[in-house]
Amino acid sequence: MSVELRVVEDPAATCAELLVDVAAAGGQIVLAGGSTPRAAYERAASAGTPWSRATVWFGDERCVPPDDDRSNYAMAKATLLDPLGAAGPAVKRIRGELGPSAAAAEYEEELRAAETPRLDLLLLGLGPDGHTASLFPDQEALAERSKLVVGVEQPGREPLVSRVTLTLPALASARRIVFLVTGAEKANAVAAAFGPGAKPEPHVPASLLPPLTDAITVLLDAPAAGAVRPES
Repeated sequence: MSVELRVVEDPAATCAELLVDVAAAGGQIVLAGGSTPRAAYERAASAGTPWSRATVWFGDERCVPPDDDRSNYAMAKATLLDPLGAAGPAVKRIRGELGPSAAAAEYEEELRAAETPRLDLLLLGLGPDGHTASLFPDQEALAERSKLVVGVEQPGREPLVSRVTLTLPALASARRIVFLVTGAEKANAVAAAFGPGAKPEPHVPASLLPPLTDAITVLLDAPAAGAVRPES
C-alpha cells in the first residue's frame, strides 16, 4: 500500500482538475458528500469540459428525499450537475428516501449490473472522528467484506439520520482513491489515518482503507496537515 500526502495551496482546484480529467475520458466517478467538496464541484463545473461520457456514483447518502438540504445528491446537483446542464454525466443516485435497507439493496444491484463496474476515481472526505463516507468508528459496517453497499441505521455523528454507504471492499475497488481534507479540525484524524506509524483500527475507519488498496492520494491544505509531515 502507498499513501501520498500532498499539501497544496488550493485543494479544491487540484481536486477539480482530477475530476475534469477523468470526466473528459468518460470515466466512472464516485462523488463525496459533505461541505468540503462544494468548491471543487463548482470549479469542475465551470471548467467548460463536457461530462457527457462520464458516469457519476455516490459514496454515501442520507435517507432523505433528493431535494432535502441534508442530501449529498442535492449538494452535488446544485454545485456540479445543474451547472453542467446538457453536458452533464449519467447519474447513479442512491435513493435514500427508500430507507437504509431498501436503498442499499437497490444500489448494490445497480453497481453489480454496471457495464463498467470498476470505478475510475473515488473522492472521499474525512471527518474529525476519522470516518469516511458513512463508515463510522467501531460500527458493524466496517467488518462487511461481501456486500458493496450497506444501510447504516444509526450514524455516529450529526445529523442523526440513517444512511447508505459503500463498504470498504467497494471503496478499495476504485482505480484511484483521493481524499480531500481541509481545516485544522481534521489534522489529528489525518495523522491517525494516514500519518507515519498509523495503523488500521476500527476506531479510525479511514485507516482501514490503505491496507486494502495499492495507492491513496490525500489532498490537504496546510491546517489539515498540521499533525503530519507530508510531501509537498
